[in-house]
Amino acid sequence: MPRTLAWVGLLLAALDPLEAADHAVTLERTATGGVSVSVDGKPFAGYVVDQANKPYIWPVHGPTGRQMTRAYPMRDVPEETPQQRDHPHHRGITFGSESIGLEPWPTEVKWDRLTGDEAYDGGGDTWHERATFEEFLKNPEAAVNGKRRMPTLASIRHREFTELQSDGDKAVIVETLDHVDHAGKRFLSEERRLTFHVVGRMWAIDFDQDFVASEGAVVFADRKDAGLFIRVPASMAVDSRLGGRIVNSNGLVDADAWSKPADWVDYHGPVGGEHLGVAILNHPSSFRHPTRWHVRTYGLFAANPFASRQYDKSLPGGDHLLKAGDRLKLRHRILFHEGDEKAAKIAEAYEAYAR
Repeated sequence: MPRTLAWVGLLLAALDPLEAADHAVTLERTATGGVSVSVDGKPFAGYVVDQANKPYIWPVHGPTGRQMTRAYPMRDVPEETPQQRDHPHHRGITFGSESIGLEPWPTEVKWDRLTGDEAYDGGGDTWHERATFEEFLKNPEAAVNGKRRMPTLASIRHREFTELQSDGDKAVIVETLDHVDHAGKRFLSEERRLTFHVVGRMWAIDFDQDFVASEGAVVFADRKDAGLFIRVPASMAVDSRLGGRIVNSNGLVDADAWSKPADWVDYHGPVGGEHLGVAILNHPSSFRHPTRWHVRTYGLFAANPFASRQYDKSLPGGDHLLKAGDRLKLRHRILFHEGDEKAAKIAEAYEAYAR
């Protein structure tokens, strides 16, 4: 009997998603200037710096080898229906904001300040990209809006990698980026640190960002389309009706989790015949912790501390002025796991991360 109990104990330990284990996490430069990351020789993630108006992480594999983000627009795959091939700016895992700059760009009720012949100077929209508004132009009812929005487009440009290091159980990418307006003029600098590692049986990315008002004061505008985000696999989306689920740290589920503050949110569901999930944890040191979440049942999953009144008109405005030379810090951990949030012990993983 003691030997049986011992084996049971070993089995339970092996199934603990938080148990530490030794892994070799490595990185290498790609031919296009990005970086690819592997765990024990298996592909984990690619960091792409030259294919859109901002860097993004794609493809992303979880610990079972399944793809953990939507493939579109990088690739068309048969399992993604036309309904899931929307929002071409939802690329893998990335960061953007609909309005950062010297002042917020005009909202929908103030379009008289911005015609299609004008350009928005000193900031702009890094959430969307040109393909977004080109889709608008195909629809006569939306064409005017698309033409007016095009001059607000800005970019987050990779400047240089200041550190690329594999250290046994983790790989680190440290990068400097320039946020530039339509004319290529920098209005904000960013120092980004990505740490790829393993938490028990989960694969993890720590996504740490320091924004520096290097060119003068900037405004992070109150916009729901902003923040660190992932587009989950099409089959995992709640709206696909295949068993996908959204759960936050306060127990709110699916559409009820949208816009609510929480320490973490988990999105889980079927992927390639397995039940898998992705959780984003918001560290207590991050700006406006606990963050609000722009998480949608169609598959968008964003940690967004910038929106307030755009979520709820009864709330005070959320515009944030970052004074010249000051920093704004965002700290998140992204976990890829098997099972739901309970099986993966996401609450316990958050407590460990917060410490």
